[in-house]
This record gives sequence, C-alpha cells and structure tokens, in this order.
Amino acid sequence: MPILPTTSPRSSFHSDHKRRRPTYWSASVPIFLRRLFRFPQMDFEVALWQMLYLCIAPRIVYRNIYYHKQTKNQWARDDPAFVVILSFFLGVSAIAWGLVYGNGFIGILKMILFMVFVDFVVVGMVISTICWAFANRFLTHRHTLHAVEQTVEWAYAFDVHCNSFFPLFLILYVAQFFLMRVLIKDIWICLFLGNTMYLIAIGYYCYITFLGYNALPFLLHTEMFLYPVAIFLITYIISLFGFNISANVLRLYFGS
Repeated sequence: MPILPTTSPRSSFHSDHKRRRPTYWSASVPIFLRRLFRFPQMDFEVALWQMLYLCIAPRIVYRNIYYHKQTKNQWARDDPAFVVILSFFLGVSAIAWGLVYGNGFIGILKMILFMVFVDFVVVGMVISTICWAFANRFLTHRHTLHAVEQTVEWAYAFDVHCNSFFPLFLILYVAQFFLMRVLIKDIWICLFLGNTMYLIAIGYYCYITFLGYNALPFLLHTEMFLYPVAIFLITYIISLFGFNISANVLRLYFGS
C-alpha cells in the first residue's frame, strides 16, 4: 500500500489551478455584459419595482445597495434587467414619436438608435464618467495609512445615471409626447408648462443622482450634485421671457 502520493503535488496544483482559472471571456467581460442577452437570468420584477419607487420614493431604491455590497462585493448592480427594460421603453417611445412625425421606417429606426444609444447610453456614459471622476477626486474620505481606500465604481456611476434617467424619460419622452400639440403653441401658458416640465425633469435627475452618491458611506459633501439645479433654475426663469424649450427641442429632433 503506497504511502507517498502517486501524483506530483505540483502537477496536481497546476491541474487544479487550470480547472479553477476563469476563461478569457469570463475574466475580461464584466458579469453585467455577459448577462445582457440572457433574459431568463434577469430579474425583471425587481427592475420594475425599482422603476416604480424611483417615481414615488427614490430613497427606498438606494437602501438596498448595502445588502448588495455585502452579498456581491460591489456597489453596482450586476443584473442588466433595468437597462433592458428602459431601452425597450425608449424604443417604443421612438416608434411613437416617429409615427406622429411621419418619419418612415428608416427614420423610425434612426430615432430608436438615437434615443437608446445617444440619449441614454452615450450621454449617460459621459455624465457618469464626469460624476465618477469628480466623486473620486474631490468627495472621498482621506483615509489614514492603515485604512482601506474606497472609491466609486464606474459601473455604479452608470447605475445612478440609469436610475436618474427613468423619471426624466417619463416626463420628457412620454408626458411630452401626449402634450406636444399643446406645448408647441405660441401661447405663454403653453411655454410655461413646457419649460416647467423640463425644469422638473432635470431637477429630478439631479436629485436622484444626489441620492445615489449620498448612499455611499465613504463620500463627503454629496450635496454638490444638487448645485446644477440652481443653474437650471436661473435658465428656466430667463426662458419664461419668450424661449419655448419644448418647441425648440422638438424642432431640433424632427426638423419641424
């Protein structure tokens, strides 16, 4: 009966290591992207729940990130269901806008791509990157030598953008769609209504962005994310003297 091992410990270690080592795909592509087209693995119910509470009680949405951090070891969500649903809603909205303005099939397809990939994704990535860099550069705690340094994940910054974008989408892509015949009229009360919708949408975006960063315990002075509201408020007051934001935005989008 052999006492010594029949296989080399080194070869056994390498064999074990090879079995456990992740593939290039799993190592280089985040879980979020790997799950982007695996619809059965997505929790659409939770995503819809989050969308509802972002409109009525947005603070509740961010209370769950502590649990997510403990279980997933990251602040950002790893389930793309929220992004998928919001992209679908944007696509439906683009179709509706395109049909009303008679853009035709190609025009509607371009509108879908523009609303989803430019309005939501590209602009969102730019805003997320600015907020992410600003938070990590100016708002993080200055830890002692032995403390573990914590930083904002870029994916979490994009998560915050997604959350902030949903109420804005409801106001500017849905409500404005049903009110557009009224909003573009050359009457001051219509100008007031349209411009106020834009103020509320942008203000809500900034507020939910503030809540997202305020939920991270290692950030200081997150109220700075509310400062842009003051700029938009001044712009809004000036616009009431004759600049119809809705009419001009729709003219920019559709050319008429």
